[in-house]
Amino acid sequence: MRNILQKTISKQRHILIKLLKKPISQLVLSLSADISHPKKLEAHLHKAFPVFQFCKYLYVMDSQGVQITRTILRDSSDTKSVGRDRSQRPYMLGDFSLYDFILSEAYISKHNKRPSITAVHVIKDSQGILIGYLGVDYDLRELPGTNHLYKENYKWQQIKGDPAIRSGLFAQQRLQSDMDNNIDNVFALMQELICEHGVFHGKFHFSSSRTTIWLLDDPYNYRLLGMDELNEPDICLVYPRHDYSELATVPEADIPKIFEYFRQLRFADETIYLRAGSINIINGMVSLNFSCDGSHYLPYKEFLEKGMSFWFGVNDNEVDPFQYDEVIESICAKGCDYVYDSINQHRQGHIIDDLIHIPQIEQDKIIKELETIMQVYAH
Repeated sequence: MRNILQKTISKQRHILIKLLKKPISQLVLSLSADISHPKKLEAHLHKAFPVFQFCKYLYVMDSQGVQITRTILRDSSDTKSVGRDRSQRPYMLGDFSLYDFILSEAYISKHNKRPSITAVHVIKDSQGILIGYLGVDYDLRELPGTNHLYKENYKWQQIKGDPAIRSGLFAQQRLQSDMDNNIDNVFALMQELICEHGVFHGKFHFSSSRTTIWLLDDPYNYRLLGMDELNEPDICLVYPRHDYSELATVPEADIPKIFEYFRQLRFADETIYLRAGSINIINGMVSLNFSCDGSHYLPYKEFLEKGMSFWFGVNDNEVDPFQYDEVIESICAKGCDYVYDSINQHRQGHIIDDLIHIPQIEQDKIIKELETIMQVYAH
């Protein structure tokens, strides 16, 4: 899990632990003497409920994790839960030999199917022997300290797609789409919509010849534009004039640079090519989806700085791609079984040690060459 998200979750857990630990410990002291009397236990729980702000349920389990009281709600109780074995639920799987109090990770509740979290405190007798557990359930949506928006950490991320698509990658070839034939006009129109008509997020679906756009004045709805609309400059009249947003982190001057880079990635290779690309001028993120179904999300500056060498292993000032003859020879020297295994591992989206320092898309080309070589041996 990404560090910033983990820190946010940890902060929320700290708030909850601070809120819960003292009242739970105090309640446990009153439960110990009445562990053999469910009705008395329930009376304690009813009495204590107002102290547990935001709590959903209270209940007591025996030393085996079987519930021995009704589930106590704020204004009622549930008799059906008596005798329920909770020993294998996520909140009971902690090491209670080391800790008397454990706050579970979030989980999906078994009956309400809601994201929940449970605090569990052991109940011991006067001799320190474990005789039961107190359970305190919370619904995540009702917890304190979770009402501020988590802020995304915008860094480059690569996400591998469907292995089935990767396995058939070299059996496909880019087909010239209607958008490809009109790409200059499409880019010009999108630039106009972004810079002059309040579009803050635009996505090109090159292969299916459509775009989707989101407007500052109506951010909750997206518009789908097909080639009929994209070939008609009058479409700009549909959207009111809007100054380039002050919230934008992408300079206007970089919009055409980004679109030109999209063009290069679309036409650089007939097997491995850009299938879709988007730009969000507010958060400054570019997204890319390639024919191998791999996706990338990265800040626009990083996107422009990487150059074609990052994606295809080519020098930005030259047309010819780098040659990896030595890499191919090294892999082949390890035997046919190793080559076949490398091909299969790549198809399944796994990283191959021999290719780990080679650009992702160039890895696909090397595998394609290995497949060609092995087809010769197959005959």
